[in-house]
Amino acid sequence: MNRNHSDALVFFGATGDLAYKKIFPALQSMIKRGTLNVPVIGVAKAGWNLDQLKARAQDSLQKHGGLNPEAWAKLSSLLRYVDGDYTDSATFAAVRKELGDAKCPAHYLAIPPALFGKVVEQLVQSGSAKNARMIVEKPFGDDLASAQELDRILLSAFPESAIFRIDHYLAKGPVHNMVAFRFSNSVLEPIWCREYVESIQVTMAEDFGIQGRGAFYDSTGAIRDVIQNHIFQLMCNIAMECPARDDSESMRDEKVKVLKAIPPIKPEDLVRGQFKGYLDEKGVAPNSRTETFAALRLYVNSWRWDGVPFYIRAGKYMPVTCTEVMARLKRPPATGHGGPHVPQNYVRFRISPEMTIALAVAVTSDLDDSRQDAVEMIASRRPKPGEMEAYERVLSDAIAGDPTLFARQDYVEEAWRIVDPVLKAETPVYPYDIHTWGPSQVDQQVAPPGGWDCPQPEEQEDFRIVPQTN
Repeated sequence: MNRNHSDALVFFGATGDLAYKKIFPALQSMIKRGTLNVPVIGVAKAGWNLDQLKARAQDSLQKHGGLNPEAWAKLSSLLRYVDGDYTDSATFAAVRKELGDAKCPAHYLAIPPALFGKVVEQLVQSGSAKNARMIVEKPFGDDLASAQELDRILLSAFPESAIFRIDHYLAKGPVHNMVAFRFSNSVLEPIWCREYVESIQVTMAEDFGIQGRGAFYDSTGAIRDVIQNHIFQLMCNIAMECPARDDSESMRDEKVKVLKAIPPIKPEDLVRGQFKGYLDEKGVAPNSRTETFAALRLYVNSWRWDGVPFYIRAGKYMPVTCTEVMARLKRPPATGHGGPHVPQNYVRFRISPEMTIALAVAVTSDLDDSRQDAVEMIASRRPKPGEMEAYERVLSDAIAGDPTLFARQDYVEEAWRIVDPVLKAETPVYPYDIHTWGPSQVDQQVAPPGGWDCPQPEEQEDFRIVPQTN
């Protein structure tokens, strides 16, 4: 076996919702792809035995992606189970026994961060932390101070090189492919800078609410839930420089540089909203000021992006479920064929539900030679059966020891530094109707030049005439 490859996977929280919806399907896919052939030890306090865990895993596969009999037989043979309290040394003695001869286990904490300290302490005392990897799920704290405390706990037992901080969003194919598109093609980079780009928008919209997670969401909000992590990851892919070398640390260095160039968000550059009816959700405090929507403006003070505003918007109960990046290009000079009447060029990346790269250009109208229309040239595709899902990718990479798609601690701290001031500020929270683009104050306070791009369901065609909104 490769000496960098973990020889066992221990996952705490084996009976939880994340395991049921994501981890078991990912493990089956890894077996089908040949990337998992080590013992998988589930740990939880549920009063279960191994047969019950296997039944839970089998039901998970049937409901989330489909059960493959051959792969399931292999996964079933690899599964182990330890039932016990995370504060009980006997639980970790049982984990150590199940590990057997494993020399480089990977411990995956799919549990609340409040339990991390106890688990890490017990892993050290039982000898299971030696030469091991630690895989942890976001959130990595809920502000800068708590993120630093979490890091202190992890570093008490594991070196930074052995800590794999999962945010599965970074492993989504379209997110990963943004970097490949930028740096593997000559078409975009010459204009991808302050000389040509007027503004950049990032929209992450969901057409549903909090889905019964009121207690969790009310302590989190849109800024912590998706902006500080998912959207900042997109920001880094958009704004980073090409790494000097093709290795994980060079890639992560460039992403940290982007965050270092972003000043803390000012209250006047943020609008928060809350969908009407949120206060009636189970688990939500009756006077909650938690935002279910946020729109903000920030700047990347780098040579490439100096003076270019970035507009970010994320929310629940939007008109569509879609994640999209829109870069509006500056208009050509007002001579000859240029001027304000000419449709504005833009580059559009759609991350989900399908992957789209579109370039809007101005062409003479078929109906009127004196008028120009914006036409999108589109490359678009939907996910295909058998493609690697995000959790399969991150678990495969963690077991293989590849840290490229995982957050480094300096990245985590820089991201919290940017949002910390507005998390602590008493900014207003405005109500908005469900299935709208947030409160009206957004257009008054943080509107991009030309207005917000409002994503629409994608049409499957090579060329499309797009109406201008400005």
